Amino acid sequence: MTQETVIALGQEALMTILKVAAPVLGLSLATGLVVSVFQATTQIQEQTLAFVPKILAVLVGVGLFGAWMLSTLMEFTYRLYELVPQLVG
Repeated sequence: MTQETVIALGQEALMTILKVAAPVLGLSLATGLVVSVFQATTQIQEQTLAFVPKILAVLVGVGLFGAWMLSTLMEFTYRLYELVPQLVG
């Protein structure tokens, strides 16, 4: 296994992680922004108010994108298993 192979696998792993996490993080970010705007307009400065909507948004995101996230991770894992003979030998 060469250094270039390790770097390529690491880059592919990082890109897969970013691709899988992006929808859920985006929903959480958007929900946090909406809650922050609501808190600023109503002057309610409760610290725990932002957590429940974010948690619900993440759960909805996992429900909506879960199958796609799982298939993306499975494709990456299959590619890794296909590369094992080349990496070991």
